[in-house]
Amino acid sequence: MGKDQIGIKTPEFVSLQFQLAGLGSRAAAVIIDYSILTIVNIVIFLSFIFMMHGGSESFFFFSPNAESVFSGIVIIILFLLQWGYFVFMEYFTGGRTIGKKIIGIRVIRENGHGITFLSSIIRNLLRIIDILPFGYFIGMVMVFFHPKHKRIGDLVGGTIVVHERKKKGKKKMTPIEKEIEKRGIVTENYPVEDWALKSIEEKDWNLLKTYSERFPSLSISERYSLTGDVAKIVFPKVGWDITGKTNEDLENGLLALYEIVREEWEYDW
Repeated sequence: MGKDQIGIKTPEFVSLQFQLAGLGSRAAAVIIDYSILTIVNIVIFLSFIFMMHGGSESFFFFSPNAESVFSGIVIIILFLLQWGYFVFMEYFTGGRTIGKKIIGIRVIRENGHGITFLSSIIRNLLRIIDILPFGYFIGMVMVFFHPKHKRIGDLVGGTIVVHERKKKGKKKMTPIEKEIEKRGIVTENYPVEDWALKSIEEKDWNLLKTYSERFPSLSISERYSLTGDVAKIVFPKVGWDITGKTNEDLENGLLALYEIVREEWEYDW
């Protein structure tokens, strides 16, 4: 195993291999993210200046102290944006901020599963320490010297940053992959928002995985019986309606959802 490779055994006893994101890729992602935040902050600040001076007649109608009150509100908004951007982007977009997505890295938990909201809060709250004394000095030193390229936020939050899965050459297709190809199922035709995928819990994934992997060997009657039951459980999780759907529609939807969710729950390096 290479220096930047790490092996993880998941709670489902699946061995996964990850390529750790080093200092260079993580720094590039942070630069992109802070560039975006800087632009947004400037827009907010200039809007504030305009409201205070350009639109002063309507603004000071509220109160003589409106300027100081509004200044405080703007400061709070900028603080929440600065901190909340990383927390919510990582949680709702599968461990990827805009910068991470561009660079091709993501945050996951040490067990190989997606980041939780609590983990995201912890790792990003501790940026306050990682940025000390200036320019992320402590964070950079930690990432450079730690064997898993962890900063303090990762250590406490139980997270690691890894490169996105790379597409490999053509390999032998599994029975379920053959079934999906035969049916012409394309996941792009079954859109699921990143935030909706967060509602899929481990028990839901295990149910979906078991159904899909058994699907090619099931009889028609068994498929008919299981499909409706599984769809009623997992479809509402991602905002899909089963009303008016034929059994074949439900089957195709479940198989497509299996492919989509597998991107979040299984990694094949």
